[in-house]
Amino acid sequence: MANSQMTRGIAAGRLPAEVIAGNFSDLHPPLDPHEAAVAADRCYFCHDAPCMTACPTSIDIPLFIRQIQTGTPESAAKTILDQNILGGMCARVCPTETLCEEVCVREVAEGKPVLIGQLQRYATDTLMADGVHPFARAAPTGKRVAVVGAGPAGLACAHRLAMKGHDVVVYDARQKPGGLNEYGIASYKTVGGFAQAEVDWLLQIGGITMELGKALGDGLSLDGLRDGFDAVFLGIGLAGVNALRAEGEDREGVRDAVDFIAELRQSDDLTSLPVGRNVVVIGGGMTAVDAAVQSKLLGAQTVTIAYRRGQQQMAASVFEQDLAASRGVRILCNVMPVAVQDGEIELEYTAQEAGALKGTGERFRIVADQVFKAIGQRLDGAPDGLKIEAGKIAVSDDGKTSITGVWAGGDCASGGDDLTVTAVAEGRDAAEDIDRALRS
Repeated sequence: MANSQMTRGIAAGRLPAEVIAGNFSDLHPPLDPHEAAVAADRCYFCHDAPCMTACPTSIDIPLFIRQIQTGTPESAAKTILDQNILGGMCARVCPTETLCEEVCVREVAEGKPVLIGQLQRYATDTLMADGVHPFARAAPTGKRVAVVGAGPAGLACAHRLAMKGHDVVVYDARQKPGGLNEYGIASYKTVGGFAQAEVDWLLQIGGITMELGKALGDGLSLDGLRDGFDAVFLGIGLAGVNALRAEGEDREGVRDAVDFIAELRQSDDLTSLPVGRNVVVIGGGMTAVDAAVQSKLLGAQTVTIAYRRGQQQMAASVFEQDLAASRGVRILCNVMPVAVQDGEIELEYTAQEAGALKGTGERFRIVADQVFKAIGQRLDGAPDGLKIEAGKIAVSDDGKTSITGVWAGGDCASGGDDLTVTAVAEGRDAAEDIDRALRS
């Protein structure tokens, strides 16, 4: 199998190091003070603030932009971080074009919104560069909370609980905290090790202990955590990857897109990362776009995204789709994989029949020496006894699970979309409910 035509096309060092470095430079270079002032001047400071309503963490956007306008970006950062402690990362990775900026009055009237995301980054970066942590712990409560999962939901929950005076122990299966912020987002969106720097900054609140390399089911049980702590929060994410359900998906050269992105994010030398000459990514979400674009940036000659539904149904935003197209990625819609063969992949056109997606019987093949699966993730390793709803942990609006004393949030929990900013909101809100429960 290793000598097959499929894997022969996978190689490292397709581009010189200096070219790759340029390819993976910051997608949106940060604003300088003058640019930030000009951008802030465009805000109408709307009374009803549709941008604030569209933000899952309800940041007071008009206020923080006015604070930038008046020359106090540190105060603007405090306004942001009060609601979203991972505001620096969200400024980089949030699909602002479908959230706050989509409903901006400037966007509606002129087709050019206020640069809310870039202004948020300007404010939070300014504060973090000063080494300032603007929050202090309340008096110790003597209560201990276990947080399982050091992703956005877990970190937001842990910080808010620590700020309330509780002691928090955060467990994570990986050797670095951050979750998808560290392992699952395109490298050109978070350059310079920002994910780790943000975690280090967050931990300055104190009262949070990290226990890495520890996962549920591997020496860590929910019953044990309930016995040893006053409350438990689960932010375990979605560790499983859905099957392609196509013949030959176990061939060498076929791999999960999330693993590829994680390997790339942790690599110290991108010229050593193997990539195919002809890459096909199956899926239509942000992970599919990230895998496809980064394959192209590593030197793949042709990269194709194959999605089973129409382009309007793609989970990736129009901005992300346009980004992929601008990097030379071809997007094929209404096609599904049938078989992975030696050096190519067979696809079948799809159509909607009576509300169901079906193959039309019309098939074609394209060259492929590497195939990435980006067709969604599933919940794996959920403890017994938890109610599962639509494949996720069922939770109330404030994050309570079906087990007393256990809360959950983020991608593993029902009710939210799989976005960093939504996970932060769910972790924060669960922490507030945990605090109320512990004090009562």
